[in-house]
Amino acid sequence: MNRSENTATSAAPAKITDSGQFKRSLGTWSTLALGVGAMVGFGWVTLVGGWINDAGTLGAASAMLAGGVMMAVVAFVYSEMVAAMPKAGGEHNYILRAMGPRWSFIGSWGITGGYATVVAFEAVALPTALEYVIPLDHLHLWTVSDSDVFLSWALVGAVTAVIITIINIVGVKIAGSFQMFVVLFLFLIGFLQIFGSLNAGEVSMMEPLFSNGWAGFFTVLVVVPFMFVGFDVIPQTAEEVNLPPKKTGRIAFISVIIAAAWYIMIILTVSSALTPEQQANSSLPAADAMATLFSSEFFGNLMVAAGVAGIVTSWNSLQMGASRLMYSLAQGGMLPAWLGKLHPKFGTPVNALLVLGAVATIAPFFGHKALGWIVDAGSPMIVIAYFLVSISFVILRIREPKMNRPLRVGGRGNFGVIVGATAVAITAFLITLYVPGMPAGLSIEPWIIFGVWWLVGAVFFVGIPGGVKPGPNAEEELMEKVYARYPHRRP
Repeated sequence: MNRSENTATSAAPAKITDSGQFKRSLGTWSTLALGVGAMVGFGWVTLVGGWINDAGTLGAASAMLAGGVMMAVVAFVYSEMVAAMPKAGGEHNYILRAMGPRWSFIGSWGITGGYATVVAFEAVALPTALEYVIPLDHLHLWTVSDSDVFLSWALVGAVTAVIITIINIVGVKIAGSFQMFVVLFLFLIGFLQIFGSLNAGEVSMMEPLFSNGWAGFFTVLVVVPFMFVGFDVIPQTAEEVNLPPKKTGRIAFISVIIAAAWYIMIILTVSSALTPEQQANSSLPAADAMATLFSSEFFGNLMVAAGVAGIVTSWNSLQMGASRLMYSLAQGGMLPAWLGKLHPKFGTPVNALLVLGAVATIAPFFGHKALGWIVDAGSPMIVIAYFLVSISFVILRIREPKMNRPLRVGGRGNFGVIVGATAVAITAFLITLYVPGMPAGLSIEPWIIFGVWWLVGAVFFVGIPGGVKPGPNAEEELMEKVYARYPHRRP
């Protein structure tokens, strides 16, 4: 197959509905902010004290560095794939070409579920963060799994869900600009934390540097999938990025490096400010560390504001990414066609965004504890998608060596295959961490949610047309079968 044939095959997605086109409105900085903001959410504000207590200061920092390297390898794979196939839906396109529509659905359905659970969690994390500053325990509604739900608390998350959904519908340019502004604010607070640590932190407070040996190290390492999910949002919005494909791929990789640096910075600065006992007794160690470093509750509240910024950026990015995945699956005849509709004016997947917005709006009314189960269920879904993308990378490198790749990881030799095989091994290892009996083994509740999600997916899975061979023409063959089954969908 020649170069021009490959280029033509990946130039534009097939359309089921005549519903407009995506608008290319994301530039370099807004694309980078999209990926970084998706990863740097709220978890670091609450979890950093546990990381340090489990592994020690340098043990926790080393685990996060190792995790960053692991995810950077996966990001390498994604960077080549998004440059070669710059289409909305990311994983859906890569796996479809390499392994066919059924495997594509499994990977896409998995990461869509993971994104949706994080979006739901962020709607709960927001009022949880604000409780540090203002009371939100007014008008008790009910109790879910020993978690009291108050109307004032739930409305904070629900109203924000409506606002973020509107921002996403109005246009990706507005959403991207909003994301960039909030990420800048987040990192300004981060630089302030570094300044406070250098000025008032104590190296002696950072002891013990290592705790619990390898067990402590792996206890921190298992949070990597949850803490780094989000760089893959960039491929979901590839049709809205106004950049050369090669540059888009590089940005996906750079976003992982920045997120890793952020987490390591938080570990080092918090440990320089709080004793192990203070960290263990704090619900928001990052905020208490900031207050200690500057001897002022105001600065602690400022770090809470940074946490809120992280919630909003992660929420905005993942809702954007999940909607593009749903759009792509609908375009491929794997989900109902109405989810593949673009807004005629704003060029955004309006119906998919409304569905995700509804999930986020309802989520706070179920309380905090139940949502924790949902997030635990979502993490392995995401890693399954990473695993299938990594396998697809290796398959395409071997089967289609002349495929047009504006960004070629490792050059034209076998090194690229080695990178892909390494990504396969890493993601397979991460999947095993969730098996019962392993350090991150899930409890029964997340497995129930996991099972329900895949049972729903099975309903759509059985309707996927068979007989479509993997390869550069897989999308066209799939669409012809969809049109044959549903003639009214043909544009």
